[in-house]
Amino acid sequence: MIVTRMAGRRPSWLAAAVLVLPWVSAAEAKQEPLLEFGLGIGAIAFEDYRGSNTTHAYPLPIPYLLYNGKFLKADREGVRGTLFDQDWIELNLSGNATTPVRNDRERSGMPDLKSTLELGPSLDLHLLHSADSHVKFDLRLPVRVGVTVESAPGFIGWTFTPRFALDLADPWGYAGWNAGILAGPLFADRRYHDYFYTVAPQYATASRPAYRANGGYAGAQIITALSKRFPRYWVGAYVRADTLSGAVFAGSPLVQRNSYWSAGFGIAWMIHTSSQMVEISR
Repeated sequence: MIVTRMAGRRPSWLAAAVLVLPWVSAAEAKQEPLLEFGLGIGAIAFEDYRGSNTTHAYPLPIPYLLYNGKFLKADREGVRGTLFDQDWIELNLSGNATTPVRNDRERSGMPDLKSTLELGPSLDLHLLHSADSHVKFDLRLPVRVGVTVESAPGFIGWTFTPRFALDLADPWGYAGWNAGILAGPLFADRRYHDYFYTVAPQYATASRPAYRANGGYAGAQIITALSKRFPRYWVGAYVRADTLSGAVFAGSPLVQRNSYWSAGFGIAWMIHTSSQMVEISR
């Protein structure tokens, strides 16, 4: 897991913008190590897939990685290749993944779901940045292609997940902490929704009728996260609220819940910090 700064009721982005406006100015530069990495442990708990009534908790190793290369970066915003970078707009690479689903109650008798990987470009618009870089408000527009993770990967469709991202350094006066909120709607094409929510006629039962999923709106998410880098270790946690209300596949018999919460936490100890420092813009 790359240490990431983020992803119920929708927040008022207009109010957030008003709060940020008084501090908007050009971003300042700071010095950070070229490379820093560590390793730790953590746990996450979430549903088998969006809408599933089955939840699992997973212990997991947490690799911590900070890399400030010229074109490739890995930091609190994830691993990304900077394809185009200006003061107000950036073109990055983005990714997402899902876990495999086996023996899920709703999918009993149906084929298992393979792990999936999503990769694609993200056009990021820097809407508001404070002069001291303590407040950042961006609009991120990632478009990704999804494939299954197996010996012969299969294409499962496209996703588009526009998100507003509010990042706060030293929130509420707590030095060294980083807080964030990531929120927005989700969209995907018919093939992507078909992979998760279609029930083919041969798998229909008395309680699980046949269903064909369509492409379009897939609900919304809001993620809040908090983290801090101490001299020898890093700690972080997140909480995610998810709603499928109004999703085009909400009528699928595989959708058992329209809203739910998930969370995770972790701690990682530093193994190496590069002595070479580079200048970055916050």
